[in-house]
Amino acid sequence: MKTVVSGIRPTGQLHLGNYFGALKNFVKMQHDARCYFFIADYHSLTTHPDPEHLHGNVQNALAEYLAAGLDPEVATIYVQSDLPQTAELSLLLSMHAYIGELERTASFKEKVRKHPENVNAGLLCYPVLMASDILIHRADFVPVGKDQEQHLEMTRKFARRFNTIYGVDYFPESMPYNFGQELTKVPGLDGSGKMGKSEGNGIYLADTDEVIRKKVMKAVTDQGPTEPNQPMAEPIANIFTIMKIVSPEDTYRFFLDKYNACEIRYGDMKKQLAEDIIKVVTPIRDRIAEIKSRQGYLHEVVTAGAERARLSADETMRAVREIMGIKPF
Repeated sequence: MKTVVSGIRPTGQLHLGNYFGALKNFVKMQHDARCYFFIADYHSLTTHPDPEHLHGNVQNALAEYLAAGLDPEVATIYVQSDLPQTAELSLLLSMHAYIGELERTASFKEKVRKHPENVNAGLLCYPVLMASDILIHRADFVPVGKDQEQHLEMTRKFARRFNTIYGVDYFPESMPYNFGQELTKVPGLDGSGKMGKSEGNGIYLADTDEVIRKKVMKAVTDQGPTEPNQPMAEPIANIFTIMKIVSPEDTYRFFLDKYNACEIRYGDMKKQLAEDIIKVVTPIRDRIAEIKSRQGYLHEVVTAGAERARLSADETMRAVREIMGIKPF
């Protein structure tokens, strides 16, 4: 069985783009592979060192992913900082990571440009820590977005360099897990691009009914088609795309026919879309609230997850120490 590792950022909330995108595939994937899902609290410290909210963000992320379908009885779910072996491996890998290559990463250069007052060593070594998250379990595959592709390639480079320096074939060169056509891309409500936290154009799984209705009714539209079967502008195509994802097929076809006949009333369409989104979100939102109220359950999940993750991590670190010549007397 193949091993898959994926990190979960403890910042922000899950939105429909997350849910219908990678997350639904994670839920399916956990039954087909040996999956390790970790909440990346160490990573968040490079740009969000907020002790008042960090633990709460970790709890929120854990509750939302569990509510959306990750099963702690099937997958290994843990908090990054509960696995100290990851930090140790990061230190050891950093001995063969070079300043020049770290400084050339696109994400580092972007963060330096945006936050010149907070250029820290953790930010510079982010790719090494990410590599450790992956290699600690000797992962075969890693689901990554476009913004993380360079970091995964560096993980492959670090693994290859380790094997070459020590004359072994220990670390695999982890491959990107590409969902391909299975990955649903949910557009935002602002008329362009995908749904995302930074864009502020999303419907979150924890949003109330009223918030969802207000957001959808504010979605960008135009004056409507002036001739039958007129090509849609991007904002209108986005609304139809979201409706196709969340609404029954006959509802989607009804409004598409209205559009093609130049009879569309966007207000009616958005009201229907809001109600269909609410039907999707409500059971997940209720489940999030129920899980967050069970602090004992959350403790059990991460404790059991960390125990299972340590079995894999201990095996890796014993081998790495032996290979590098770190031996007990």
